[in-house]
Amino acid sequence: MNPLTESFLTAGRSPDCPVINTHAHFGPYKAIHFPRCTPERVIEMMEGAGIRWLIAAAHEALVDTQLGNRNYAAIIARYPDRLKGYWAINPLYPERVRQEVAEFEQCDGFVGFKFLSDYYQYPITGDHYKPALEYAEAHGLPILLHTWGGSNFDGPGLWRQVAEAYPHVTFLMGHSGYGEWQLACEIARDCPNVILELTAAYAVRGVLRLMVDIAGSEKITFGDDHPWFDPRYGIGCVLFSGLTEDDCRN
Repeated sequence: MNPLTESFLTAGRSPDCPVINTHAHFGPYKAIHFPRCTPERVIEMMEGAGIRWLIAAAHEALVDTQLGNRNYAAIIARYPDRLKGYWAINPLYPERVRQEVAEFEQCDGFVGFKFLSDYYQYPITGDHYKPALEYAEAHGLPILLHTWGGSNFDGPGLWRQVAEAYPHVTFLMGHSGYGEWQLACEIARDCPNVILELTAAYAVRGVLRLMVDIAGSEKITFGDDHPWFDPRYGIGCVLFSGLTEDDCRN
């Protein structure tokens, strides 16, 4: 057993390998109970799992971007050394997108944008996203995309188009195009600005090894969709995937 795995097993965390959770959500959601959705409980969970930073989009913002983004900004301001945010964009209200991008510029603690195209049934290549994409391109920001295999809105077949059109944007592919693993890995290998994100993918046998073999561990980022999943399960999947310690640390 390598020292990194032993550290997590004995202490629940590793002091020299803090976890950065790049795919999370914040707050309650309709028709489901989350035991850890208040700021205090989230910070408690982060301490126990060795998570240094949690980068999230508020659940509320996925429904009401105007209210949800602002409310999460207030929470980030209370915990600026632990929480960061993605500014959610809803393409179904194109008249508001440019204004919301301008508001993003005024709020501290947000690192980039979040697109949830499958939920809105609007493709990532659509014109309504352009103000956010153009802003991210001009400022070298990341965008976390929800992606899923076979989707006409954010499937791997659309990734290359946006990655090539906006080469200065770092695209984090949430769920790594779940199901279309081979194609997703090849696009991440070929496009310098495409990163695979592990939410749910970490639990599929052999997928982590495929990602590392094709794209390399430097093209993979950890996420778990908190609070939908417990990060300790995802961390365990990585540690016991058979990867080298260096690849796990990456």
